[in-house]
Amino acid sequence: MNALKIQRAIREQLIQHARQDAPLEACGYLAEKAGLVTAIFRLTNADASPEHFSFDPAEQFAAVRQMRAAGLRMRAVYHSHPATPARPSAEDLRLANDPDLSYVIISLAQSEPDVKSFIIRHGQITVEPLEIEEN
Repeated sequence: MNALKIQRAIREQLIQHARQDAPLEACGYLAEKAGLVTAIFRLTNADASPEHFSFDPAEQFAAVRQMRAAGLRMRAVYHSHPATPARPSAEDLRLANDPDLSYVIISLAQSEPDVKSFIIRHGQITVEPLEIEEN
């Protein structure tokens, strides 16, 4: 299985976004170029909830346009779990409708943030290795 390769700075931005939006769930997209996640697209949690999220459609389309203009490919959907572990909830499973994307969850439930990536296909969850790149 391929790993999700992500720049260390992007991982730090994920954690920062989760902390800034807590106690609500933070959400957005990660984009890659040449197999490495190099960009984060923070989106507004339209649900403004600590237990679930949804994207604002106008923001979603703007982010996709920006990715394409920059020559990037959408690689992952991310969101935070402010008070629960970094594993997909029943709702996450139900809403994971693109088998080609990774689903990254940032948990703030412990003192040290936990960032994990998952592949979700046909209701089956597979932990995806996360490789942190220094560049």
